[in-house]
Amino acid sequence: MKKNCSLWEKCKRLLRLKLIVPLLRSPHPPEYKARGVAVGLAWAMTPLVGIQMWAVFMTWLAAKKLFKWNFSLTLGIAWTWVTNVFTMIPAYYIFYVTGQILRFKFDSISGYDNLAGIIRDTFMSDLDFIDEWVLFFKLLLQDWGVSMALGCLPWLIVFSVGGYYMTLRFERKRAERKLKKQLLREGKD
Repeated sequence: MKKNCSLWEKCKRLLRLKLIVPLLRSPHPPEYKARGVAVGLAWAMTPLVGIQMWAVFMTWLAAKKLFKWNFSLTLGIAWTWVTNVFTMIPAYYIFYVTGQILRFKFDSISGYDNLAGIIRDTFMSDLDFIDEWVLFFKLLLQDWGVSMALGCLPWLIVFSVGGYYMTLRFERKRAERKLKKQLLREGKD
């Protein structure tokens, strides 16, 4: 029988399925997984919603070919979903405000409603997909782009470094528990 779940429960299940399960099932060492999470979170904390997964893929190709450095592509792509179409406007506003603060432009911080309205008007217009994105990036470059690009950097650093170390710690403890269980089983035999 199917169990009726609330929207919140469905979202939690989806996040677990897409973010946590790949981490748990990956046979790779903790460092490999942690690098994937770090790269995914780094791209997630940029104002590039819509092309973040592609950016992770390009980073994976470049890292692999140019630097002989590897990370979990699956985890990298999955962790870009921290920011998405639903969280884009609040994330962009946080990046904008952080950028304005870093530029010491406290008096010119515009309100959240202004930013949300401009983004909504851009994407709810009669323009086709390409024209919407061209207009959106034009607005980014002219109006808030510099502040958002600068403002995302502290978040990018905190989330990617934090994600790396939290994943590394989690995976090492998990491997330790797994080894203890295995040793206990072997001891009983």
